[in-house]
Amino acid sequence: MNRRRATLLACATGAAVIVLDQVTKTMVRTEIPRGDRHDLILGFDLVHVWNTGVAFGFLAGGGALLLVGTGLALLALIVFFVLHSGQPLVWLPTGLLLGGALGNLIDRAHQGHVTDFIKFPHFPAFNVADIAITFGVIALVLVLEGPGRRGRAGNG
Repeated sequence: MNRRRATLLACATGAAVIVLDQVTKTMVRTEIPRGDRHDLILGFDLVHVWNTGVAFGFLAGGGALLLVGTGLALLALIVFFVLHSGQPLVWLPTGLLLGGALGNLIDRAHQGHVTDFIKFPHFPAFNVADIAITFGVIALVLVLEGPGRRGRAGNG
């Protein structure tokens, strides 16, 4: 795949994540009072909570340090993508990670916190951006270390 197409796919994926994330968070903020919990199915709940940390509440209250760390991580991801954009499927984890990180940064910039709304039993609440980040990390590992990758590294 050429670099231009990979860049377009990464940007489109990131934009789709941001739109879905922001639309769902807006729906939660307007329809569910903060602190409310609604039972869905099989123990899954729809909630409205604020998160001042990163994914799943980690580093809550991190403030400026959290923003600087996120900015550096995004910069590293962009540099990685530029250097590896010709690699098959690298656009997918890049788009998921960028979209997820930017979706949560939009919340922090406008509200000072992130809106979380999906709650599984015995697990912190999360949102669409967190899902994209989680799947982005998994996809990145699979793209870099997945089937067929390890054998090639030793043959070079």
